[in-house]
Amino acid sequence: MANGWYELSKSSNGQFRFALKAGNAETILSSELYTTRAAAENGIASVQKNSADDARYERKESSHGKFMFNLKAANHQIIGTSQMYETTQSRDKGIESVKTNGPTTTIKDKTSEA
Repeated sequence: MANGWYELSKSSNGQFRFALKAGNAETILSSELYTTRAAAENGIASVQKNSADDARYERKESSHGKFMFNLKAANHQIIGTSQMYETTQSRDKGIESVKTNGPTTTIKDKTSEA
């Protein structure tokens, strides 16, 4: 059973975002900014739905030789982006962590802490 959670927060310009956290509180996936809370909540639902499907992960290498991934929805829109990793092995562990923690229904609402 996953022990991760989502943190839903509000940016300084009033937009919303979420982060998927692993059980150790490390951010493993970050969303884009959404103009409404409902859109950010839909983004969380999309991660919950798509995170188990390996085909939804776009594995990338930066021009600086670091590695990262995007989680995409069925329509190929990016739902969330990882941090940069030093190796492909650590990136792949990050993907496994999103697969494990992504289905969680725990959402910590931080929107009033701007």
